[in-house]
Amino acid sequence: MTSALDFEGTAAELGRYRRRAGRLIGAGVVTLVLAVGASALIIDTWASDAASWLFVLGILCLVFGIGSRFNARRMRRALGAGVWSAHPAAAAARTGHATSLVLRAPDGSEAWPLTVIATRQRYEQVRPGPDGVLWWCGDPRVGGVVTPPGGGPLIWAKPLRGDRVRQRIVAQAESEGLMLRAAPRQPQEPLPAPVAVDDLYDPYDRIYAAPYDGPYDNPDADDSPADGSDDSPVHGPGPVTADGVPLGPRPVRLDLPTYAVLAAHARRQATPQAKAPRPEADVSEVPWWRVRSLRHIAGVTRVLVALAFCAVVGALALTGPPKEDALKLGAVGALTLGALVYSCYRLLTVGVPAVRVLARAATAYPPRLRRYVLLYDPQGGAPVLVTFPALGGLHARPDGALLLFPPGPRKEPRRGLPALPVGTIRLHGWQDFTQDGRASFVVPWIGGRPLWPAGPYWEDDGRPEFGALLERLAPPLET
Repeated sequence: MTSALDFEGTAAELGRYRRRAGRLIGAGVVTLVLAVGASALIIDTWASDAASWLFVLGILCLVFGIGSRFNARRMRRALGAGVWSAHPAAAAARTGHATSLVLRAPDGSEAWPLTVIATRQRYEQVRPGPDGVLWWCGDPRVGGVVTPPGGGPLIWAKPLRGDRVRQRIVAQAESEGLMLRAAPRQPQEPLPAPVAVDDLYDPYDRIYAAPYDGPYDNPDADDSPADGSDDSPVHGPGPVTADGVPLGPRPVRLDLPTYAVLAAHARRQATPQAKAPRPEADVSEVPWWRVRSLRHIAGVTRVLVALAFCAVVGALALTGPPKEDALKLGAVGALTLGALVYSCYRLLTVGVPAVRVLARAATAYPPRLRRYVLLYDPQGGAPVLVTFPALGGLHARPDGALLLFPPGPRKEPRRGLPALPVGTIRLHGWQDFTQDGRASFVVPWIGGRPLWPAGPYWEDDGRPEFGALLERLAPPLET
């Protein structure tokens, strides 16, 4: 690897960034042309107001597009001249400046306070958590590019100015333990090759494909068979074929991190939980539309909001607005009506089928018992459950991963997640599958309530993409 642009995904992400800048420039030019035409052809009061707003919008699009194009050019220079390096990172809190972070040098000798040149929305995509790691390419004295592990969104960052501010930010990061963290493995280091060996097989891993069919509501009940044998789903033999022929132990993938490693990452990433969310209806007792979370996932909330805006605009139209405001009100009405139609279309074609699958999976029996580790995707902060065999030890390897919908409100998205970063869950489902048949839809239950997934359950089938996902969730550390 000669430069960061040779890394898979970096060149593609830079191309997307450049195309977004080009679209902004094009939109700005078109809007300015429309503004000039409107001001030249119509000189009424309402037309003059519309033209002035078009001028403002066009100039803003043009300025942001040109700035993004310039930013893309200097990012390309930095990425073409250097390689990615992984650094422990910490978010810095400054009054009025929420876009600062601190990277630790690869050798641990110093810290680099940086200011992120990005909007708040893009900064949130790279904001490091308590166990955060960011990739860097550039010169800390001039500036460079930061991205979450894996080469996701590319953000330009430059050195923080002011000696007193730099010292205060670095001291804050050091107080959070930044300089004491273990060094992450560098992106240039090759991943361990997948190895299948039976000598490292964990005898407790025999429930990999076995369902849990014990009493769901009574965790203290005895799940052993009545005849006293040891052939229960939890303690029985390993996987078998359709003819009952034992397949033997599942091979161990040495390229995947162990339960102990991921659990340590999860404990460092864990944050104190706020008060529990308001209880909602039980999906096993009522239809899906009576469950608050499923209504939100389906898009019912968006439809109601759009309907409310349409009602307000209709009420204003019935009051007989002045002629100079009629066109503006008509334009707003057309936009709200379009939003309502689109929301209804998404509800019927995407939302309702999806929540029906989730409701069917949540009430399917028997569930399968698993241990979980709760991690957070550095590209957006979405919660991810990584599952392990129920009775495996500290050296057990993960057997699946499940992306979750953040259950909390917009300001507190993690509210309602499991209070503990590690524990035991029961997975319901395995009735509906993706079109390629490689993944199934399941719903995890913990604490007597479901956590709604944002996609299918990704079982480990030996693909390298599964290992890449785990590396992004919990960047490997050097021993």
